Amino acid sequence: MKALLELILTIAVAIALALLIQAFIVKPYRIPSPSMVPTLAVGQRILANRLINHPSVGDIVVFHPPAGADPSPPTCGSPNQGDGHQQACDTPSPGESSQTFIKRVVGGPGDRISIRGGHVFRNGVPEPDSYIAPCGPASSCNFPGTIVIPPGDYFMMGDNRGTSDDSRFWGPVPNKWIIGVAFFTYWPPDRIGFL
Repeated sequence: MKALLELILTIAVAIALALLIQAFIVKPYRIPSPSMVPTLAVGQRILANRLINHPSVGDIVVFHPPAGADPSPPTCGSPNQGDGHQQACDTPSPGESSQTFIKRVVGGPGDRISIRGGHVFRNGVPEPDSYIAPCGPASSCNFPGTIVIPPGDYFMMGDNRGTSDDSRFWGPVPNKWIIGVAFFTYWPPDRIGFL
């Protein structure tokens, strides 16, 4: 009877530890769409570090977007008011979406962003982006009007720039809505490794 009690206690502690780790330290996610191709494929599985709460430009992050990402087409928190050029959304709509997205940080607080041919120009310098899929002539590839990322917010884009639903359309993401930074892919076996 004592051995059975020990086994039950051991299993309960193991389950509690696993739940605590997933809730507060590392959480697994599945890539649901082709927006991060070629870096991440549909169905690929990643782990996100939930202890990192201030990502760096270039990090792949898991987050809740603004509520403007929910409708189709997505909505921006403010109408585009630029220098006559089409510009990306500079203000998120109020409220947090319940959706979970996975994208790359291409701009942080105070950065000046414009997008030409799918390439991000951050503070006037082109992003080193050999990892992106070609964007093509789609209107989503060109937002030459410059925006400034508000304090505490991050600008997110998918690596598959021609098909990604991202900050260009619904605005920057407040830091408090970032869940974690992706650091490892564990499925499929031929893509296991650090990001």
